[in-house]
This record gives sequence, C-alpha cells and structure tokens, in this order.
Amino acid sequence: MTGGAPGTTAHRRRDARRNRELLVEAALEVFREQGLAAALDVVARRAGVGNATLYRHFPRRADLVDAVFRDQLSDTMTAGEEARTATDAWAGLTGYLEVVFTVLATDRGTNDLMTTSLEGVAALEAVHAHNHRTVDELLRRGQTQGSVRSDVVVEDVLFALAALGRAVPALTAAATFDAWRRPLALFLAGLRPPSPTLTLPAPALTPAQLTGTLAGL
Repeated sequence: MTGGAPGTTAHRRRDARRNRELLVEAALEVFREQGLAAALDVVARRAGVGNATLYRHFPRRADLVDAVFRDQLSDTMTAGEEARTATDAWAGLTGYLEVVFTVLATDRGTNDLMTTSLEGVAALEAVHAHNHRTVDELLRRGQTQGSVRSDVVVEDVLFALAALGRAVPALTAAATFDAWRRPLALFLAGLRPPSPTLTLPAPALTPAQLTGTLAGL
C-alpha cells in the first residue's frame, strides 16, 4: 500500500495538470471564435472533460480568462514599451495602435477584454494600466512636439479607441480583414492640431466616466 500511494498521487497530479492545459487550450479557441460570453460547457466539451473538472480548476470565469490571455496580453504590453522609446511620439502612437488593432481584428476574446471591463482578471487590469500609461505618455510628448492637438486628454483617446475597437470584428466580417485601418486613420487625423476656428464640443471624460462607460459596454 505504501509503495502504490506515491505513484497514484503523482498520476493524479499529472492528470490534473493535463486537464488544466486542455481546458486553457480549448478556452483559447472558443473565446477567439465566440468571445468571452461563450458558454463554459462548450469549453469543457471541447477539452474532453466534465463541467465539474472545469470548475474545480477555474471556479470563476475570470480565473479561466486570466489563465488563457495572460501571455497574449503581455505581447501588447511589450508593443507599448517599444512604442514609448520612439523618438517621434506620433510615429510611436500610430505604430502601437496598429499592433493593438491587428490583435482586435483576429481574436474575439482579446477584443472583448481590451474594449470592455471584466472584474477579477489580473492580467487585464495590468494591460489596461499599461495601455493608459503608453497612450498618455505618447499624447503628452506629441503635444510637446506639436503633432497632437493640445486639448486632447487620454480619456478622449481611450474612449474612442474602445468604441472603434468594439466594432472591429463586425467590420472585418462585413468587409475585409484590414477594413479597420480606414476608421482608425480618420480618428487619428482628428488628433492632429486643429485649425484656429475648430473647438471640441462638450468636456472631456473623467477617468471615472471612462471606466463607467467601458463597464456599460
């Protein structure tokens, strides 16, 4: 009996690790196809395990989402760090947004994460904070360099990007994969210094208002 117990325990641990890996792989596929609202029993079936096994490993949807997208979101953060090193802030900003929107067009799950708000996902909270810092820094430098209008704040940009990014899956499905480039280019053109007679209507969003808007989406 004493000789069999360690082997049995090790076998169970291997099975548990493998089940967790299968669930993460299946969830990545399902979330990419259907978004984060996909039924979790679909994930379990695709992984070849029961619902009880899924909830044993991931008691909350947020736990599964965090495990699935942690690496993908870290790639976006790396792109932001590279953008911050650009001498030309405008080139850094536009290059960074092209990377982000390419991801939004190819992955429904990541699109849901980056354009809305989901509580309890540590990786998402980190990437939102990193994205805020990246855009804010590039905006401020762009304003100093004269390439960005002086009355734009980071909440203006993040709200517009979330709204535009949310539409990307439908846009690419209805048109072409890179159809998002046109509305993004039009939006970016609006960040350029204006003519002397052009003023923006309504005040800018506060950070709290932006958070509430994203949660409402």
